[in-house]
Amino acid sequence: MAVIETRDLRKTYGRVEALRGVTLKVEPGEVFGLLGQNGAGKTTLIKILLGIVKFGDGEATLFHHPAGTAEVRKRVGYLPEDHRFPEYHSAFSLLDYYGTLYGMSKDDRRRKIPELLDQVGLAARMNDKIRTYSKGMKQRTGIAQAIFHDPELIFLDEPTDGVDPVGRQEIREIIEERRRKGATVFVNSHLLGEIEMMCDRVAIMQKGELIREGTVQELTAQRGVFILGVEERNAFPEDELRQMGYNLRATRDRWEITLKDGQSIEPVLQLVREKGLRLTHMVEKRQTLEDIFVSLVEAAEPGVEARRKKRIADRDRDDRGRGRDRDRDPYDDRYRDDDRRGRGGDHR
Repeated sequence: MAVIETRDLRKTYGRVEALRGVTLKVEPGEVFGLLGQNGAGKTTLIKILLGIVKFGDGEATLFHHPAGTAEVRKRVGYLPEDHRFPEYHSAFSLLDYYGTLYGMSKDDRRRKIPELLDQVGLAARMNDKIRTYSKGMKQRTGIAQAIFHDPELIFLDEPTDGVDPVGRQEIREIIEERRRKGATVFVNSHLLGEIEMMCDRVAIMQKGELIREGTVQELTAQRGVFILGVEERNAFPEDELRQMGYNLRATRDRWEITLKDGQSIEPVLQLVREKGLRLTHMVEKRQTLEDIFVSLVEAAEPGVEARRKKRIADRDRDDRGRGRDRDRDPYDDRYRDDDRRGRGGDHR
């Protein structure tokens, strides 16, 4: 039984189509990640699932009940993006207040609050006012609030925003612990590296539509693409390999070779050895979620790829310039200056 399910979900704001037929399913115990640019519709989707925003057409259910009903919301925890907790509270008093809203007894609240704040790294500051917290500490407070009542489904909207690397690792560990206890976690983020590390399945949203979905392994698999480097880059047999039918692309100091159906990398390595070149680097390329995301954005938005290629060309030109400066003998300028001074003396 799916924990979250939508079918052809649509939402418009005036003439703007925020969601355009979103269909997805999240199974129990999954950590599901939703990626997309700002304005792609990610937060709108979460708010519809929580009943905060009404949708137009389609269906949206949580635990096979209509999304947004009071009974369903009791089973859900939510960390909103850019949350604003009353700053006169401390983390302890805030959780005590939320525990009251959740219907928890006083004894349960007083027992669980110190344990949970210790888990999110706020035990030493639990009685300090939230106004004195850093952005990362406020984010930890928000996560504690979202999981305080042990919900079966947790929505986290940009959970690691403003958190340092150590804090991000701790948040990933908290998410993993909740999953081990049987919770389902729905993470919305634009931090692709974080999504790749914490999620089982990922969907990519673009302009209100889901354009790619799958496990992290399925999305990042890229077979038949190798990165090679040789000691003398200019001697790489590019022309001969192209004549042999290989698809090559030069990177900054290496070569990317994409194999066609039926091709093997072995003839390439054999030719490199026959040329007497020393291989310095060889690895089969693996895409990251960032690679996939950028390629999808470039395909959907005219001009993005051209701007990226221009930035790469400018960077390579600057690197070549710096390389010439490093290769120049620093004594050359000194002798050149001495020569100028010497010639000047002769004229006087």
